[in-house]
Amino acid sequence: MPLVSPVSFYSLSGIPLIEPGDDLAALIGQSLRENELDLVDGDVLVLAQKIVSKAEGLYVDLDDIVPSAEARSLAAKLGKDPRHVEIVLCESDEIVRVGPHVIVAAHKLGFVMANAGIDESNISHGEGSGRVLLLPRDPDGSAARLKSRLEDAFGVSVGVIINDSFGRPWRNGVVGVALGAAGVPALVDRIGATDLFGRKLKVTEIAIADELAAAASLIMGQAAEGIPAVLVRGFRSCAPDRPAAALIRDRERDMFR
Repeated sequence: MPLVSPVSFYSLSGIPLIEPGDDLAALIGQSLRENELDLVDGDVLVLAQKIVSKAEGLYVDLDDIVPSAEARSLAAKLGKDPRHVEIVLCESDEIVRVGPHVIVAAHKLGFVMANAGIDESNISHGEGSGRVLLLPRDPDGSAARLKSRLEDAFGVSVGVIINDSFGRPWRNGVVGVALGAAGVPALVDRIGATDLFGRKLKVTEIAIADELAAAASLIMGQAAEGIPAVLVRGFRSCAPDRPAAALIRDRERDMFR
């Protein structure tokens, strides 16, 4: 599946701190104009999960949480706030592993990730003892709605990826992965294609949305860079669109659980 043109990545600076109820599509459009960029057919916008969750108002105030006995016991072992642990338990279907200061959980959406994706970084914490931010309830749906709004505003066909940072088995460090996607082939099946020597591929699937998310993460950064959106231009694929849900491995095929 060769690329027919160079792929370019453009940071969208100037996006303000997002508040619940903000019109994210309108703010992205404003940032594009301020950065003297337009949208053209085939562009892909990679957006940080946090700005989507913030716009959707997915905050939880820790003062409102009463931790269960299970949460208190687990928190004592980990040195974590038991209220935070309680939210992890509520957002998860399964606790996979527990290590120093981290819970590897299977989120209700199917993602296996640290602390069920619940985060305290790069959010304002209000006037109480703090709050956390949850993942979007329907990341593919959120991506589809943003895609529709942007296409209406610019009159072109685009893709949208919602990006988060994941750790990986056997590897140090985090990389960007796609939580949600619309208008892109999130997963491409290459089984049956041949390699350079004519050998048929038996298991090869390409996580296109994850690869675009990881590349965009190099620009977004992981701390105080303040670049929550990246425009990708030049990527082309003839594969059909698939949502990011296609990237989630079935429980029975997950060799790490």
